Amino acid sequence: MGGSDAMLAAQNITVRYGERVALQAVNLELTVGWTAIVGPNGAGKSTLLQVLAGLQKPDAGNVYLGQCALPSVSLAARAQQMAWLPQQGEYRPDMSVAECVALGRVAQQGIWAQVLPDDPMVKEALQRLEIADWRSRPLGALSGGERQRVFLARALATDAPILLLDEPTTHLDPQHQIAVVKLCQALAAAGKCVVTVLHDINLALQADQLVVMLDGQIHLKAPPSHPDLAKALASAFAGALTVTTNAERPYVLPNFLS
Repeated sequence: MGGSDAMLAAQNITVRYGERVALQAVNLELTVGWTAIVGPNGAGKSTLLQVLAGLQKPDAGNVYLGQCALPSVSLAARAQQMAWLPQQGEYRPDMSVAECVALGRVAQQGIWAQVLPDDPMVKEALQRLEIADWRSRPLGALSGGERQRVFLARALATDAPILLLDEPTTHLDPQHQIAVVKLCQALAAAGKCVVTVLHDINLALQADQLVVMLDGQIHLKAPPSHPDLAKALASAFAGALTVTTNAERPYVLPNFLS
């Protein structure tokens, strides 16, 4: 990537699923801050995030972790640099909350290390997601929203400089959706590169910048205050929403058609 200061970057990424083109020559540089990726279903959001995480091999193009092409970076080094939260996390029902969050430390301490639930980073992650009181509860006894908070804590416990979060607010009630927004903002302010795929545009508008996708391409990468953002969002969502700008930050309202 030459002299780029990007922490993570996609360069001319193309992904095909049979005859369908999921991503078409996508370029994206990500630095410190919170970037929210938005777009309609099938726009390529999750595919892009999986490519950035090294979980999906592109048909063309390259991903760079710092100055290094991602395929040249060992899996252990990737795990130390990037934390990943999938849309649907797999789990063992009998595993305790603390044990699950402690798995986030394996990347930093090594696969053979004995990661204890009282590890400082585990304790901090439990506290930040307000789940410390659940530490002994089995994952199988939690609701979907509760488990999502546990998986977020596990990603946070990695202490990786880059966090890739695919729909982190899934199953969460409004109170905890707002808590996740505040967490993303705090992590970005602390020097992390936070990248989220979100369906809720109003939550995404709290990020430092938005990436608006449609048909496997990036239509706009801009902060919420950008004058072209309203037009890009309206176009991406086929006029189904209106962006209101008479506030400190813009917000969207759905257009209910009769």
